[in-house]
Amino acid sequence: MSQKNEAPILILSLLITLAALGFGVYWLVGNLGLLGDDRPAATSTTPGSSDPAAPGSSPATGGQLSQGDRLLVSSNVSPQKQAGIQAIAAGNYSEAVQQLEAAIAANRNDPEALIYLNNARIADRPAYTVAIAVPASSATDSTEELLRGIAQAQNEVNQAGGIQGTPLKVIIADDGNSPETAAQLAQTLAGQSDILGVIGHFSSDATLAAGEVYQQQNLPVISPTSTSVRISGLGDYVFRTVQSDRFTADSLARYMLDENLQQAAVFYDSSSDYSSSLKDAFTSAVFSGGGQITAEVDVSSGFDANAAVEQAIQQGTQVLMLATNTPTRPQALQVIAANRQRLQLLGGDSLFTAELLQTGQTNAMGMVVAAPWHRDADPSATFPQAARQLWGGDVSWRSAMTYDAAQVFIAAIAQNPSRSGIHQAINTPNFSVNGASGTIQFLPSGDRNRAAQLVVVQPGSQSGYGYDFTPLP
Repeated sequence: MSQKNEAPILILSLLITLAALGFGVYWLVGNLGLLGDDRPAATSTTPGSSDPAAPGSSPATGGQLSQGDRLLVSSNVSPQKQAGIQAIAAGNYSEAVQQLEAAIAANRNDPEALIYLNNARIADRPAYTVAIAVPASSATDSTEELLRGIAQAQNEVNQAGGIQGTPLKVIIADDGNSPETAAQLAQTLAGQSDILGVIGHFSSDATLAAGEVYQQQNLPVISPTSTSVRISGLGDYVFRTVQSDRFTADSLARYMLDENLQQAAVFYDSSSDYSSSLKDAFTSAVFSGGGQITAEVDVSSGFDANAAVEQAIQQGTQVLMLATNTPTRPQALQVIAANRQRLQLLGGDSLFTAELLQTGQTNAMGMVVAAPWHRDADPSATFPQAARQLWGGDVSWRSAMTYDAAQVFIAAIAQNPSRSGIHQAINTPNFSVNGASGTIQFLPSGDRNRAAQLVVVQPGSQSGYGYDFTPLP
């Protein structure tokens, strides 16, 4: 073949090769999410993105916001719910209402769907907005417990005509229960001027990280579940409807000493702010009351429950106090089993769970646990029955404390619908509002002015496991 004929063929081959390489690079870059376009992945962490996540997906690291335009809780997905989310994202609110009503008719125990439904009913009308920060991408069950509380409060106030005629809108924010993400999310929420307040965060570690931001940005925040004593010092924009560890520890120590029990060993997780805080507060309360701590046992690594319990007994210990957190709940259950009812057991609110009843069984009988709220503690309360009618079953203390936080914001917004007005209202010495757990009042520290409710494990049929938590007088 002559060079004259070879040249065009070589040029054509080179162009084809370059085109193939270019397409390959484009495909790789696009599928790795590196292109600068606005196509979201199902696990996108872009705050405020309006594209709904795919059914069954959930964010991997948190940091997302949704007022109904994206799915955050992956445990409750239906075609109707997904269609409603897509309709909200498209601004078709009448279609969203129809689809979400169908979703709730099929599963009325879905708080995310109820919040999105109420938001869709508001559509583009003026509304007062609060956000709730939840660990949607890391703790689905706890997220739904929190959402039930605010969904019930939103549903009630909007059905009654709103806050002085203006409806309440709720934005859900996922922090993944990560302190770093929580702090970043707090900056995002503080930057949205329509958000008047935040309910959250879930863990003490997340609330401590985010609370500093809220305080700096003058955005009121109320945690329904964070109990660390350190939260009391964050500032006058940070509140909580759950009791501080100091109140919980005082109640448990008082019970112990009133039972003429003087010697206690404390089991805790040194890596958890909540667990360490509860341990320190309990130790101080016991010493102040004349008792003694025989041992402080870190269960976070290299822990042998049988050996620890036997050693405690040899030291003359009378009480085993379990100040463990959720990740170390298995170790707490090991201690309960190893104890075999020999020593009195006490536990923090992290152990106020059905898992303790199911796993502990006879070994847990007689154990006294601190509960922020119990549905049977106040026979005159209307919240438990209203919750049962709405959700088709009983709700947890996390739902009740979140409901209380929402009631605080609703009452404060009614007085002055601004961040500074809410701050001023809640910090007024005579501020109070009725909630699921009775009267809600705050100390100057932002702590809930209420003692912990103690419950005891006894035989019963309500839980379905043969044992129930029964409130102590």
